[in-house]
Amino acid sequence: MKDSPQIGYSKKVMDHFMNPRNVGVIEDADGIGTVGNPVCGDQMEVSIKVEGDRIVDIRFRTFGCGSAIATASMVTELAKGLTIEEALRITRDDVATELEGLPPRKMHCSNLAADALHRAIEDYRAKQAGGSRGAPD
Repeated sequence: MKDSPQIGYSKKVMDHFMNPRNVGVIEDADGIGTVGNPVCGDQMEVSIKVEGDRIVDIRFRTFGCGSAIATASMVTELAKGLTIEEALRITRDDVATELEGLPPRKMHCSNLAADALHRAIEDYRAKQAGGSRGAPD
């Protein structure tokens, strides 16, 4: 599989699938976002650690296809070191673009990754405001 062509998948997607970055859980996370897609069965969780309004650590867990793993890995790379406001501006198109494209039937994976990040930020903000985290969809 080293240099074999993967129909519809860029080398960058394959790299993030085979060597995902930031896998795991932050035990004392400041925010956790969980999303899922009932159609394909993919599940994704992103946890963040925030210091001074900046994401200093971010981890993910994914139960899903290679595209789900690659997009979760990429979204963590994109968000690490950003302020909360900057991270909120990360879109599914940003994730797909950074991965040098995804097959159309796999674009929902980048949507999940961006959504999980945004939910983790929402959870962080709710905790900062004294609220409690809502149940995932």
